[in-house]
Formats: sequence, structure tokens, C-alpha cells
Amino acid sequence: MSLAAEVREQALTGVVPSNLGEAIIRDVWASMTASPGAARLAKTMQRSIIFAPLGWLLLLPGFTLRLMGVVTRYRLTNRRLMVCKGMKAKPTKELPLDQIRDVRVVTDSYDDFYRSATLEIINPGGQVALTLPAVREPESLRHSILQAAQTWGPLLKQS
Repeated sequence: MSLAAEVREQALTGVVPSNLGEAIIRDVWASMTASPGAARLAKTMQRSIIFAPLGWLLLLPGFTLRLMGVVTRYRLTNRRLMVCKGMKAKPTKELPLDQIRDVRVVTDSYDDFYRSATLEIINPGGQVALTLPAVREPESLRHSILQAAQTWGPLLKQS
């Protein structure tokens, strides 16, 4: 599957069968922990009364980039899992759903504060095929990826 494949928007998830077209199941934006140094410093500053406003100001560029749509996003479709970057969400990495065996959640020291973690996508050979850093609500996305792989993965192998 090429990176330039058409992705359809749909009102209800799963309405478009994978043999007719690619449909978005879920889009998740990277959290503030995508830049770990700033995230760690902001967390430390926000724990004090005096430096808390400075901690929020330190995160302001990240919020501004998010509003402009420049940050990394993770897109799950009925055919593949992609890492998209830029305002037009161009895929830079992708993995077909039939190549996903398991998803591991790897947390760091500041991830609980930001409610984020790194997801490691495991292929059928047991190797890490794709890493998704700074995922907001990682357990929710993990379950979505596993359900999509179980549902749509076998259909991709048949076609």
C-alpha cells in the first residue's frame, strides 16, 4: 500500500469495508511529552506555587503547534496504522494491520503526570515493528489497535 493512498472520512467507524476503501478509525495527537526535556522541566516547575506559571509558559509553544496542526499524529485505519506529520497529516511510517501481533505500553517517569506513554507495536515475529512515542491515553489506543488488527487484519490477508 502506498503512502499516498486515499483515506476516507466516515460518519460511523467500520462502515467502509477494507476492500472498497480506507477509512479512518481513530486519530490520536502526540502529547506534550514528545519533547521530553521541556516536559520534564515543566512538570517540575508546576509542582511549586511560584514556578507553576513558568511551567505552563514553557509548554505554550507545544500548544501553539498543536493548534496549527503541525504536531505528530497517529492514525488508525481499517487497513493500517500510520505515523503522520505536518499540517496535511502525511504518513511517514506505516504498518499494515495484518502485521500487528501485540501492543506494549512503555511508561516513563513523567508519563503519569501527562497521562501518556510510548506504544511498541509487535509484529508476528516478536520484534518491535513500530514505536509510537508520547501517546495520549495509551491504553485506549492500544485496545483500538488490537481490535482493528483482529477485525480487519484477517481480511487483508485474504485480499
